[in-house]
Amino acid sequence: MTDAKNDIPQRILDEARTLRSELRRHSRLYYQEARPEIGDVEYDRLFRQLQKLEDTYPALESPASPTKRIGAPPQDKFKTVDHVAPLLSLDSSEKAEDFIRFDERVRKALGEGVESRYILEPKLDGASIELVYENGVLTRAVTRGNGQQGEDVTKNIRTIPTVPLRLLTETRPAPELLALRGEVLMYISDFADFNARLAASGAEPYASPRNSAAGSIRQLDSRVTASRKLDVLVYDVLAVKGAAFESDRAGVDAIREWGFRVPERIRTATTVDEVLAYHADYNERRDDLDFEIDGVVIKLDDLAARRAMGATSHHPRWAMAMKFAPRQEITVIEKIDIQVGRTGVLTPVAWLRPVVVGGVTVSRASLHNRDELRRKDLREGDTVRIQRAGDVIPQVVEVVEHQRDRAEPFEMPSRCPVCESEVYQEGPRTICP
Repeated sequence: MTDAKNDIPQRILDEARTLRSELRRHSRLYYQEARPEIGDVEYDRLFRQLQKLEDTYPALESPASPTKRIGAPPQDKFKTVDHVAPLLSLDSSEKAEDFIRFDERVRKALGEGVESRYILEPKLDGASIELVYENGVLTRAVTRGNGQQGEDVTKNIRTIPTVPLRLLTETRPAPELLALRGEVLMYISDFADFNARLAASGAEPYASPRNSAAGSIRQLDSRVTASRKLDVLVYDVLAVKGAAFESDRAGVDAIREWGFRVPERIRTATTVDEVLAYHADYNERRDDLDFEIDGVVIKLDDLAARRAMGATSHHPRWAMAMKFAPRQEITVIEKIDIQVGRTGVLTPVAWLRPVVVGGVTVSRASLHNRDELRRKDLREGDTVRIQRAGDVIPQVVEVVEHQRDRAEPFEMPSRCPVCESEVYQEGPRTICP
């Protein structure tokens, strides 16, 4: 291991700089602009690549590194406010063996003879929100932002009918202070109608129900939010004064009694087999759901044990997400073209022989940049495996086979295809000035 920054090879410094730049850009596109270019799997790959470099070369570490942060900073057009409690990410994996290792760590932390009871719920794929109630009245609703601070979107959230403006107190009194975490959703059936109306009006449609939910709650005019069909499912008590819970399950019961909708089929489990069966069951029936999920969440139920285990700067040690493998199909790249974005970035795009992936017809996919194109060696006429990254964004995974007389590698143009200006290179990106 190398500790002194001067001893780090230049190629490693350059790689870390490029990874940080790309992660910040993709984080901004995802959290602030609701128009992601890559899915969760690809983002996680870049994130882990940077983590590995920083672990190998500790002198690379920086408090401003994307590995030290969650999400992206909020924009200035909404008031920025502190969260009552941090809205952390979750450690995640698609592999059962990673959950088994997580379970072993939890059991070791709890001590011999102590049962590890988990609460299980679907991992909702919407826009995360913090709801704050004072003496039973909704006083603040805040986007996730960077996990410590977010944007005050209270006026918009108040327009969503399923969010109580005042807590129900028939069964349980309202506490002095209550901070909850939930997910803003647009259901798949409503999303299809919503996008059709956008397209008919000449507006650009959203890429996914998640993006439409995120964009809807960040409208400066709350009447726009009110015109869209949104729902909020609440699943976590972040902080409370004037009440106490010993378990997450008790907190969920209270959330329901206070008048909130909660995710369906929340369960508890005490064995690895029970957790894996829950994951498999949801994976089998997710195509039948009217809302997007990308896995299941596994959390230690005992709140005192959670406090004892603590958290890293990125995720709690007492919870993880088991994600679903992306849906994949085989098709052919019929043409590679260039798309010029609003910021001048030239992006190679694959036009595909149409194929249905997870119920959605896919005919094009971003190839991101010239480095990604070269790394995967994608060419016109190749038979490729594609997936909907995060079950949303079409992505070319790899070449399955190609013809003997294969097409030449695609070259990025030296001039912009729109204005014919000479382009320049910035890291892996090609940009029109």
